[in-house]
Amino acid sequence: MPTLASSHLGAPKPEFRPRLLTDLLDHAVATWPERIAVDFLGRTWTYKAIGKLVDHAARGLQDRGLKPGDRFGLCLPNCPYYVVLYFAALRVGAIVVPFNPLYTKPELDHQIRDSGTRMIAVPDLDVIHGKVQAVASAAGIEQIVLCGMTDMLPTLQAIGFQFFKRKDHAHVADESHTIRLRALLSNHTAPDRVEMSPHDVAVLQYTGGTTGTPKGAMLTHANLAANSAQMLVHVGGRKPYQDRTLGVLPMFHVFALTTVLNFSVEIGAEMVLLPRFNMAQMLATMKRKPPTQFFGVPTIYGAMNELPKHQIPDLSHVRACISGGAPLPLDIRETFERRTGARVVEGYGLSESAPIIACNPLDGLVKDDSCGPRFPGTTLEIRALAAPHPILPEGERGEVCARGPQIMKGYWRKPEESEAVFVDGALRTGDIGYLDADGYLFLVDRIKDVILCGGYNVYPRMIEDAAYQHPAIKEAIAIAIPDAYRGQSPKLFVALHEGMELAIPDLQRFLEERLNKIEVPRAFEIRDSLPKTLIGKLSKKELVEEERARLA
Repeated sequence: MPTLASSHLGAPKPEFRPRLLTDLLDHAVATWPERIAVDFLGRTWTYKAIGKLVDHAARGLQDRGLKPGDRFGLCLPNCPYYVVLYFAALRVGAIVVPFNPLYTKPELDHQIRDSGTRMIAVPDLDVIHGKVQAVASAAGIEQIVLCGMTDMLPTLQAIGFQFFKRKDHAHVADESHTIRLRALLSNHTAPDRVEMSPHDVAVLQYTGGTTGTPKGAMLTHANLAANSAQMLVHVGGRKPYQDRTLGVLPMFHVFALTTVLNFSVEIGAEMVLLPRFNMAQMLATMKRKPPTQFFGVPTIYGAMNELPKHQIPDLSHVRACISGGAPLPLDIRETFERRTGARVVEGYGLSESAPIIACNPLDGLVKDDSCGPRFPGTTLEIRALAAPHPILPEGERGEVCARGPQIMKGYWRKPEESEAVFVDGALRTGDIGYLDADGYLFLVDRIKDVILCGGYNVYPRMIEDAAYQHPAIKEAIAIAIPDAYRGQSPKLFVALHEGMELAIPDLQRFLEERLNKIEVPRAFEIRDSLPKTLIGKLSKKELVEEERARLA
């Protein structure tokens, strides 16, 4: 671990000892066994209890054939069994593959096949289990671990789910390929010890590149543990009291994986987990369990700004309030701070860096429209876009590149893409920015076409591919447009085959059947033709400029 006296604004970079992620849990269980580790809708588990469940789950997974290097999928909302199965899979040397429960069947199918996931955990909710079950066998899933909601809900809510929500229960078609989590945990034997290195891959965090094709970023134990340790330096070390983290961000997102899960375990914090973002539920939870750490995306801060005065939560206990996942507009930050009295700082990162590489200080100078100085132990470089990519001086704009212990190994089974995303050993972020005289990073534009919707990556190609499935559509281009609530939203431009007709409401309904809710465009435009390059390739830039001019 680094010394906390090391400053990332001028002092030499602290050193971060490579660790296994399971070391974080083992330390928490040994140091704070009676502290509450997880609060889920009012039901709690101590670190000692979580540690025992992890060992039981690890033994159960080994008994069902999960081996070191196997890929284990987590398609769960935030819940205690996400924490348990995450550490259990890591304990047996498996690689965790987070899945967004909102994924459509084609998205699930692609990620299962690409990662080679053998086992996957889902809740016994038909809306999630049904999709996974439909694609599992053909995609290569051997066993589905079914996590019972009644086993983790408070008593009254468990009874309500059991008897009054029967239509929501999972319908298991093949019990031979299903493991009930309760059965998985029903053992009293310690798991077999597995030899592991901190440099082994721990998580395949799927992301998107310039093509929009999701790729698995290989994050090692050392990468993720380092980013957690960097967080510790950034927030100023452990406190004599127990911190409490509000876990409203989904842990399948790398921002929450580090800040809500790994970092909370690092410092023995209480994770107050919510299965999804619901404003009324979040406000009630904040009142019941006032957080000391609040990590959100701009969408959440913007939504809180719209609350009437009497509903604004008491954030006086919050010592760390950080925004990530998408650029934080200045007006949202200023309004949030004025209305709540809490200071929110913006950070920056990407899946390939586990994820944080820059963040404004919790105490100290915050510069408007900057995502702050480099994170502890991180080196930021601004490189020219043209080969051979020399490092540019202060104030000049170029591609943001990063080095540090949190930088991924590469992309899963994609050696060419892995080689292309590094330059002289530094990670190329695909973003344009510059560093000022104080080392603060300012982002100017994005090289990638990824659309950032409330902290989620939406890939234009996914939208375009779905649109092309309609027989009337000849050409399709999806771009980002500003969205006051989500930061950005997709807009879809289409051209139709000659003689064909298509109404926009019909197109929207067509896409709603093929895309998840976040991916469905918020705006549509049907044109006679779409812009193309000189060689006939569809071109986005003209449409982006048109939208910018129209909004101006």
